[in-house]
Amino acid sequence: MLELLQKGGPLMWIILLCSVVALGVFFERLVFLHKASIRVGELLGGLALLIHNGRVDEALAESSASPGPVARVLQAALLRPAAERSILQSLTSDAALLEIPKLERNLPILATLAYVTPLVGLLGTILGLLDAFLILSAHGGFATAAELSRGVYESMLDAAAGLGVAIPAYIGHSYLTARVNDIIHDMERAGIEIVNLLVDAADRRNGPANG
Repeated sequence: MLELLQKGGPLMWIILLCSVVALGVFFERLVFLHKASIRVGELLGGLALLIHNGRVDEALAESSASPGPVARVLQAALLRPAAERSILQSLTSDAALLEIPKLERNLPILATLAYVTPLVGLLGTILGLLDAFLILSAHGGFATAAELSRGVYESMLDAAAGLGVAIPAYIGHSYLTARVNDIIHDMERAGIEIVNLLVDAADRRNGPANG
């Protein structure tokens, strides 16, 4: 490994640094998103039963005990269960908007590395080929195959290393983006359903009085 880094020239160390950063960002986001994911259907089912029975305080306590952004969206509505539909919708929407930057944090770094690393490899390829031509010109247009192959070999190493980092980084970014979108969809679903549950509960309480 060290021999390849030395043969690839100084740009290989930059590519290695990019790979370490990309790996760190990917696993940090993977763990974060795993902790942020919950079984939305089960949580909403339990809250629906509590709200239907008028136990909103218990529903709030249950949502507070659950981790992740979806639970915090639910809490935003359960803190003001008697509010009008428009206010509840605004509360859940605002809560979701506050959570999205947390979910997307560091993902631009991974995307940048996926785009930049092949360019670094391409630069290494060009520099390696320039070395080969310099050797050729230094010998008056004549050079051994071994002398020429050294520069070409270095250029191919940089290109391969750049792609070897960029492809997994791009795949990792796409996977994490899909996970983020799933959680955003869960937040939207949770916001819609908790608003409907609270408004329906309020209508049942006020129905006999209005009648």
